[in-house]
Amino acid sequence: MIFVKPNTTMKKILFSILLVSAIVFNGFAQQFEVSYSPSASGETFTGYVILYLSKENKTPKSGMVGFDSSPCFSVYVKNLKPGTTVKIDDKAAGYPVALTDIERGQYYSQIVWDKNMGGRSIAESPGNLYSDPIKIDINKSTKTVYHLVADKVIQAPEFKETEFVKELKAPSALLSKFHGKSITVDAAVILPKEYNKEPNRKFPVLFKVSGYGGDYHRYSGSAVPGNPIDSVPMIVVYLDGNCPLGHSVYANSENNGPWGDALTTEFIPLLEKEYRCNGAKLLTGHSSGGWTVAWLQTHYPKVFDGCWSSSPDPVDFRNFQKINMYADKNMFYGKDSTLNLVATVAGFFPWATMKNVYRAEEVIYRGEQMHSFNAVFSKKGSDGLPQSICNSTTGEIDTAVFSHWKNYDISLYLRNNWEQVKSDLDGKLRISVGKQDNFLLNYAVTMLETEMKKLNLTFQFAYYPGDHFTVSSPEYVRDGNHFLKQKYMEWLAKSNK
Repeated sequence: MIFVKPNTTMKKILFSILLVSAIVFNGFAQQFEVSYSPSASGETFTGYVILYLSKENKTPKSGMVGFDSSPCFSVYVKNLKPGTTVKIDDKAAGYPVALTDIERGQYYSQIVWDKNMGGRSIAESPGNLYSDPIKIDINKSTKTVYHLVADKVIQAPEFKETEFVKELKAPSALLSKFHGKSITVDAAVILPKEYNKEPNRKFPVLFKVSGYGGDYHRYSGSAVPGNPIDSVPMIVVYLDGNCPLGHSVYANSENNGPWGDALTTEFIPLLEKEYRCNGAKLLTGHSSGGWTVAWLQTHYPKVFDGCWSSSPDPVDFRNFQKINMYADKNMFYGKDSTLNLVATVAGFFPWATMKNVYRAEEVIYRGEQMHSFNAVFSKKGSDGLPQSICNSTTGEIDTAVFSHWKNYDISLYLRNNWEQVKSDLDGKLRISVGKQDNFLLNYAVTMLETEMKKLNLTFQFAYYPGDHFTVSSPEYVRDGNHFLKQKYMEWLAKSNK
């Protein structure tokens, strides 16, 4: 091969060719033109506009963010009037690639204009504007422009009360002051069948906290009374923890506000005023709900009398889904440069990576799982948003941000404060988990158990066959409920009731 050094003229020609190519490419980049109808909203809009695409999901906005390769894109706009067109092209924030580079083929497409009026999920937040799904064919041509018009508004769900199921919305002065607007702590109250038959009887309360994405409205219209817990009739209070930045997990937070104090000092007193409660308060929850109840039991040990935590989010940050937050440097990559997993099949086979989930959440900018962790565990940044635990491009962990995360490491809290809390807490906590947890949560539970054994406490730890979704066998549920009944009987004995 003969190499010829280019002269000045050749350089100019090459530069001109590259410049023209760039102009042509940018001129024919893949493009959507979106707007919202005056019939959906007559107000000007400032916020994010999100485009959802999926080859399989007929309602693409309802997909699991970052858990598959379904593309999504977002742009920020200011003071737009109804009917004004917004272009979504390669300048938009995009996942998994720029719009022009997505795989060709047929897609279902949907647009959402996020007014961010209080709902957790952008795709389901009341007040948001959206379009019906439209099937489109994205072919090799980058000249085609696709048009989507948001002409519908997501409605706030209504709760239908029945004989046994009631809605309780407790006004919170604490949260309202924090956010500068009226905030309530909401729940479904499910009464036992004995509640109306025995009008003079009082009942213990079981607070049941949903996992990430749960919604207390699931009980709307239900005519089914609450199930007894191992033969003990109880008032069940179903809390979902939804807030604009994710799952509040009922922990006091610089970003979400004082949810723990609001629950214990405002919601519970109103509950006990409105319903015949006998004073006993038990806790249970799964996944993010499992972490929630473990946090509430350990930080409000005098308020709650026993807790069954099922498959909780990481309870020891030295094993945050197999990442050692105290020692590891990167959320995306292990020391051997392999991709860190956020989800698996049966605790082993790869399902979703940390890298992909964080990249997708750069587009879907609030309310999703990793953002939810930041909202609870991180300090508030100078821009008013939660500080991110890692760089969303490189995955590098921010050690300064993690220094604040340590305040929410349940294992560290117990190790540092055991002498102060043991008289009110010892024996009140049971944690169980599947041995093949999809989200690798069993490893942190095992680590916490090891530390608690060093303190000679009497917490219960139990491991069962199954993953995050299949662990709830009859045996699993029976053992957990038996523990809650035992804690209730101990409360009865102490209270002489």
